[in-house]
Amino acid sequence: MNEINGIWIQICDYFANDWANYLICFGEHLAISCSSLAVAALIGIPFGYICVMNKKWEKGVVGIFQILRVIPSLAVLILLIPLMGTGVKPAMTALVLLAIPPILMNTAAGFSEVPAFMLETAQGLGMTGRQMFWKVKVPQAIPMILAGVKTAMMEIIASAAIAAKIGAGGLGGIILTGLGLNRTDLLLIGGISVAVLAGSVGIIFNRLDRHIFKYKYIEKRRGKRR
Repeated sequence: MNEINGIWIQICDYFANDWANYLICFGEHLAISCSSLAVAALIGIPFGYICVMNKKWEKGVVGIFQILRVIPSLAVLILLIPLMGTGVKPAMTALVLLAIPPILMNTAAGFSEVPAFMLETAQGLGMTGRQMFWKVKVPQAIPMILAGVKTAMMEIIASAAIAAKIGAGGLGGIILTGLGLNRTDLLLIGGISVAVLAGSVGIIFNRLDRHIFKYKYIEKRRGKRR
């Protein structure tokens, strides 16, 4: 009990004395996570659609990114150091490589699962290829794409803690300091902050999904009432 009280006092002291440093670390973690997600989405979504349009590309593109995903983030960081040095750039590169596969695969699945009858109906109504893409394919694929983006973001936030090892900053810096000084309070502050941030992102994406696709939840409620 005394040990728990001691840790709690240390945590309170940290926030009382190093609140500004904590906010900097939190901001760095969020910034590198959001930047990595944006780059991964800009690569993963177009390539996911290309895989659907050109099946010859699918096995090769998906295979390459799946192989990269199997390699641990720390190993990728170490391999990138001789090429890119230390800091934010190699950390972002590793996180982008980690985030692309779920976005790419969910995008491909989303566009593949567009019902054929909808496309036939759109053609029958005289829609052009561009109109079909934006008014039929994209709305049908968005739920799967969002699910992939959500998975990618949560993985990025968890893995971004490793980026501190090469000087990229973030909440991982607090964790590494805790390990170096054998301080449980810093380990708890860093670890819980990463977990809360990842959980908050999950909640935000769930709310976004409910807001954009209200009709799905209305239909579910109607089905339950019946």
